[in-house]
Amino acid sequence: MKLILTADVDKLGVPGDIVEVKGGYGRNFLLPRGLAIVATPGAERQIESIKRVQEAREVRDSDHANELKQKLESLADVKVAVKTSDTGKLFGSVTAGDVASAIKSAGGPALDKRAVHMPKDHIKSTGAQSVVVELGHDTTAKVEFEVVPA
Repeated sequence: MKLILTADVDKLGVPGDIVEVKGGYGRNFLLPRGLAIVATPGAERQIESIKRVQEAREVRDSDHANELKQKLESLADVKVAVKTSDTGKLFGSVTAGDVASAIKSAGGPALDKRAVHMPKDHIKSTGAQSVVVELGHDTTAKVEFEVVPA
């Protein structure tokens, strides 16, 4: 079975790779979990867009990592809006994906949510918070943000 990977799969490949796998593995594991799509001529044209998105998120070298670090640490108005009760308690929690999208909407670079390291698993209170973003090449940046009621 010929598939195009849409996510990083251990011991198989990275997004955009065209792989040949056994039928059962493709039908029962990769396709239902959204890790791959069937390789059709139209889907093969989509590989280019997948690879462009992957390259935009990639940190090229230590100079680029330091540049991203300065950009992240200079962000001033990063806010994550969440639903809260009247007493200020959150409905749900703030995840690494929420923080990554808030950084991007505040004018920062597009980050992979796996690069954002939360102080705990999830943030469950409003107010000022901080996270560490691992940029690669032994470079980390500390990002301050605020959790506000929506």
